[in-house]
Amino acid sequence: MDEILGELPQRAREKHSESKKFFAKLKKRPPKNLDYTMQELHEAEFEHIDCLTCANCCKTTGPLFTNADIERIAKHFRVKPSQFIDGYLRVDEENDYVLQSVPCTFLGADNYCSIYDVRPKACREFPHTDRKKFQQITDLTLKNVAICPAAFNIVEKMKKAIKF
Repeated sequence: MDEILGELPQRAREKHSESKKFFAKLKKRPPKNLDYTMQELHEAEFEHIDCLTCANCCKTTGPLFTNADIERIAKHFRVKPSQFIDGYLRVDEENDYVLQSVPCTFLGADNYCSIYDVRPKACREFPHTDRKKFQQITDLTLKNVAICPAAFNIVEKMKKAIKF
C-alpha cells in the first residue's frame, strides 16, 4: 500500500487534465444512469479495497465538521459542544470547523478510528464516489483522486464505462 500511496499524487497529476475534461462533459450532459453506474463502480472497488490498510484520507486531510457532527461527537465524549470545539477543532478560511491538525486525532496506529460509530458525515461518505448526482461534486473528486486509491480507480473505470 505504501508504494501505491507514494505514486498516487503523481498519477493523479498525470490524469488531472483528462479527468477535468471528462468531468466538464459529465456536468453538461450527465447520463441518465450515472447514479447507478457510480454505485456499481463504487461497490465493485470496495469489494477488494480495505480502507484499514490505507487510511490516507485520515492521515493527510481533515473533514469538515457540521454542527450535527459536533453535537453527536461531544455527546459521545460527554462534553459540551464548545469543549469539543476548543479541544479538537479550528475555523478554517471558509469559516468551517475542521481538525486543528492532521493526521486525525482519532486515528489509531492500527488505522482504526476511535470515534468510528459517531464519525463526521464527511468521513462516513468519503470518497463520495457513490453519491447521488455525482456530477455536482466533480471538483471535490478531482482532489480526492490524489488522496484515495479507490477514488482514483473508480474515476479511471468511470471514464471507460461512460463514453461521450
